[in-house]
Parts: sequence; structure tokens; C-alpha cells
Amino acid sequence: MWLAILIGIVGFGGFFATYTYIAHTMTLVAGIPGSLLPIVVALYGLGMVAGTVVGGRLADKSVMGTLYWVLPGIAVALVVYAVAVHWPWSALVMVFVVGASGSMLIPALQTRLLDASPDAPSLASSLNHAALNVANALGAFLGGLVIAWGWGFVAPALVGAVLALLGFGIAVTSGVLERRKPLAA
Repeated sequence: MWLAILIGIVGFGGFFATYTYIAHTMTLVAGIPGSLLPIVVALYGLGMVAGTVVGGRLADKSVMGTLYWVLPGIAVALVVYAVAVHWPWSALVMVFVVGASGSMLIPALQTRLLDASPDAPSLASSLNHAALNVANALGAFLGGLVIAWGWGFVAPALVGAVLALLGFGIAVTSGVLERRKPLAA
């Protein structure tokens, strides 16, 4: 259960490292007027809805498989975002993709926590939300840190890619440990 929580904290932290600074990135890097920020946020939200639907269907087929594919996918999306954000149209496309890729993770995380704690499913469900709140704080902090170091508003996406890969490492570790000692049914 703790590894499942840690996957959410670390792996989803990259989502928030990017989203926290999206307004500044869109206006100062992509050159999108501030008056269009509601459209940017709407695209992110639409991506999140699409990602949640797709992520749920993927998790129905294979929870661990979803984690194994989505976490590296988030890393790739964030690296592409870091490049694409320099042009308005590609920035808008990648805002949708980043929102979708990040949200694809949530159904698998929720299911993983429920699978890991069959004796306390309500507690596990609440811990998933708590883990994502910690991910929000961690991602925003690390994203702000690299900005404060002078690395610019693109750097949080690269920090996010690293967090997603670290989350992937935790997921692989969790899967290996599960094969040694399967979760209780």
C-alpha cells in the first residue's frame, strides 16, 4: 500500500510541477495572450477528462500495465511539452496532451490502492486523494525551485519528467515485490 501511495506522490508530482506554472509558461514562453488563459486551462481540463476515461479503460485491462505505460508516457509528454511550448499552437496541443497523460494515471492508482488494502478500501481511497495532494505540494515546490534557480518556466516540465520516471521506478519495484508476495485477494 505504501508503495502505491508513493507512486502517486512522486509519479503525479510532475503533473503539478507543470500545471502550477502553466499561466506563466503560456504567456512568457509560448507568447499566448493572458486573455486566452481560460482556453488554456479548459484544454488542460478537457485533456484530464479524456485521460481519466482512457486511463479507466486501461486500468480495467491491467492496473500494473497501465502504470508501466502511463508513467513513462507522462515523462515523454512533459519533455515534448518543454520543447513545444515555445510556439503557441504546439503549446496548446501539448497542454491537452499533458492533461490527458497525467489523468490517465489516476484510475490505475486508485485501483492499485484498493487492491493493496482489501481490508480497508475506504481508507485506501482517502489515502489516494491525500497522496495526490502531497504530489501537488511536491511538484509545485520542485517546479518553483528550478524557476528560482533561474532555469526558466520550461524547467518544471523537465522536473516533472524526472518525477514521472522515478514514479515508474517505484511502480516497477512494487510489481516485483508483488510477484514475490501476491496481494491478498
